[in-house]
Amino acid sequence: MNLLRSVRTVAEASGTGVVDWDRVGRAAKEGTDPGALDLSPADRAGYASDVRDARDRLGSVAGITFAVPPTVEVQNRHHWIDANVETFRTVMAPVESHAAPAFPELSRVANTGTMSVLLAFLARNVLGQYDPLLLADEPAADHGLYFVHPNVVRVADELDVSYPRFRRWIAFHEVAHAAEFGAAPWLPDYLESRMEDGVAAIADGELDRDAFRELDAAMTAVEGYAELLMDRAFDDATDDLRRKLDARRSGGGPIARILRRVLGLGLKRRQYERGAAFFEHVADERGVAAAAAVWDEPAALPTDAEIDDPAAWIRRVDP
Repeated sequence: MNLLRSVRTVAEASGTGVVDWDRVGRAAKEGTDPGALDLSPADRAGYASDVRDARDRLGSVAGITFAVPPTVEVQNRHHWIDANVETFRTVMAPVESHAAPAFPELSRVANTGTMSVLLAFLARNVLGQYDPLLLADEPAADHGLYFVHPNVVRVADELDVSYPRFRRWIAFHEVAHAAEFGAAPWLPDYLESRMEDGVAAIADGELDRDAFRELDAAMTAVEGYAELLMDRAFDDATDDLRRKLDARRSGGGPIARILRRVLGLGLKRRQYERGAAFFEHVADERGVAAAAAVWDEPAALPTDAEIDDPAAWIRRVDP
């Protein structure tokens, strides 16, 4: 890790774009310790076993059949940055195409620095990721499942929990997302369309509230359904893990709290909580398998109002 080199890389941002994405990736890696990736045979077997068991147990509990992504990687932080810088570039492309800053060179340096800081912060904190490759050109079969091993080891130690148990819990969470997208092949296109409409409107100086409201409701369903499956399928109670992780998310220094707000991580926590409450109600009323009706078609997704009134969704969809 070399912060001075990272700053120098940002200062050398060039090109014709609003962001120099090549230097975003380089600066993020220069400012981030990659972390150790010296996996023991037990580590490798553990990740493989966790993913395999999660697939079987989640499929059985949910009553759905799905495949684990063909790409399953145990990464260090630099690997994660390399895998995600292109995602950042793709999501920001509509905004970049409409931007016309008054001082392009200064703006490019500032934007490059901002994106590298955000990417580096995420790389130091992401534990696992199911990547459906939204807005990408690759086919859906190329979805990926990533585990950032140095972060998993570090956070397990910080939370004073068993590393194998914590690693397994993260695997169940990410494989639960794979189950959702496997049950709803239309979901990537739906999320992409809502995201594209919202970002395009911002690029035009407008705000498409409906697009963002629908995107938020869909992502709340995605996070909440994964929470439901984890609670019902994991080997033991997870209240201690949730409590400790919630405390960790709300802690940290002022810079970390600002970055969480900028990245919308507080919003994601709210999505977890609202979505989990919605699906717990549905599962208690109709069973876990009935909750999978949200993935039948886009019209079956709960609206923003129905997330807080799951009985209304049950009356409308009748799973």
